[in-house]
Amino acid sequence: MFLGEVVGTALLVLIGDGVVAGVLLNKSKAQNSGWVVITWAWAMGVFIGVLGSLAVEGGVGHINPAVTLGLASIDLFPWEDVPTAIAGQFLGAFIGAVLVWLAYLMHWGETEDAGLKLAVFSTGPAIRNTPANLITEIIGTFVLVFSVLSIGGLALGPDALSGALATGALPVALLVLAIGMALGGPTGYAINPARDLGPRIIHAVLPIPGKGSSDWAYSWIPVVGPIAGGVIGALAAKAIFDL
Repeated sequence: MFLGEVVGTALLVLIGDGVVAGVLLNKSKAQNSGWVVITWAWAMGVFIGVLGSLAVEGGVGHINPAVTLGLASIDLFPWEDVPTAIAGQFLGAFIGAVLVWLAYLMHWGETEDAGLKLAVFSTGPAIRNTPANLITEIIGTFVLVFSVLSIGGLALGPDALSGALATGALPVALLVLAIGMALGGPTGYAINPARDLGPRIIHAVLPIPGKGSSDWAYSWIPVVGPIAGGVIGALAAKAIFDL
């Protein structure tokens, strides 16, 4: 399980943070290509990441601690496997973020805006307001987990997770695309604690010229919000779908 989550989350962050770097960093050929490009690439990162996780023997397709905890909260994933899965997700996020830094190595020094450099690695609010930002992340992750459970297959239980997520990888990717376009504007739609906190830590430790603060004052929102939204979404799906 651990290696599958490492591979899947590394692919997710490499593609997702990579497209943000391409859009934001100076002298990139993709610079200024916009939000639609970012949301599409993140969706494809989810698709490839889920399949990458499943391709590893023992991988269950989890690339998001909010999903893992949500499923565990309704007994569709074993609690004893949660720490291993989340550790793999964070390690994968670290690896993916480092690879993005290497891929755009020549562009960090060419970009003066420290905020843009941080935005490559982690999310931030368009309008900083703690309650509103937290609510946005809860809603987005609620939609993610509730809809993942409604896609089908996961109700069969933990032994069926791999097959269900394999057949549902594309619908889940399109779901993430829709969440990004509809709900991503206020906060950048982390909806995944590992995707945000893992690269934020890498931003803090890497020798990125002129990088500025890693915005630790905001960092708890893309962790607490998705976890709360994921658990609430799973509980609602259990009640409505009788899982």
